Amino acid sequence: MLLATTLGVSAQQAETTPKSADATEAVEMTPNEARKQRGFFSKDVFVPKGQWIFGGSAAYSAHRNDGYKFTLINDIDSEGYTVTVSPMVAYAPWKNMAVGIRFGYGRSLLALDNASLSVSDVDINVDMFHQIKHTYTGTLFWRPYIPLGHSNRFAFFAEVQLNFSGGQSKVVAATQEVDGMQDYRGTYSEQFGAQVAIQPGIVAFITNNAAVELSIGVFGIGFDRVHQIKNQVAEGETSSLDTNFKLNLLSVGFGMSFYL
Repeated sequence: MLLATTLGVSAQQAETTPKSADATEAVEMTPNEARKQRGFFSKDVFVPKGQWIFGGSAAYSAHRNDGYKFTLINDIDSEGYTVTVSPMVAYAPWKNMAVGIRFGYGRSLLALDNASLSVSDVDINVDMFHQIKHTYTGTLFWRPYIPLGHSNRFAFFAEVQLNFSGGQSKVVAATQEVDGMQDYRGTYSEQFGAQVAIQPGIVAFITNNAAVELSIGVFGIGFDRVHQIKNQVAEGETSSLDTNFKLNLLSVGFGMSFYL
């Protein structure tokens, strides 16, 4: 009786072993399923399919210096301002992913009336340097969202951008006096550029429909061309191709968006 029971248990184990192997083969994951396990495509819905997103950012800064000193530069008399606006609209054709377009405009003025630099026996004085600059940008972007844990309030995103930019600037500067008369030189510039960039960030909902965003540039490759006319006589053009594989602190962005 004991021998029969032992043989019965052994036979049962032999029958269940192949089934266990078949079950292991049945749960093998595809590459896309493996990516889901790593969290690239979250099951949590942070931005539902069909969501419209509107937002943008704006900034203004101004400065004025009277007799200011900065390291080796003395007697700085200057004033200026910078204003930028950047509206954005996007649409979510898939869950937790959005595509959109962003426009930007910036205007800056720098009026440097006096500054002096003294190093050893070298003295350099600037009597006047004025620059006014306009910039225009257009951006196409794709943005996947990765919810932070199972939260519907916080999420990371990695925005892939295709940027186009243009602008104009005018510079007027004083040169040394000749025969008691002040001479001036002027330069007019036109700029065009294109760039592919990656800008990760974090978004946090402060209400059910309004959110704040913080982002920073980490990668970019772009082309830039500048055409200049100096004193309405001499012309020149420069082109450059730049790549950036590090944090770009000059591209830190802060804005607000509305999910409708």
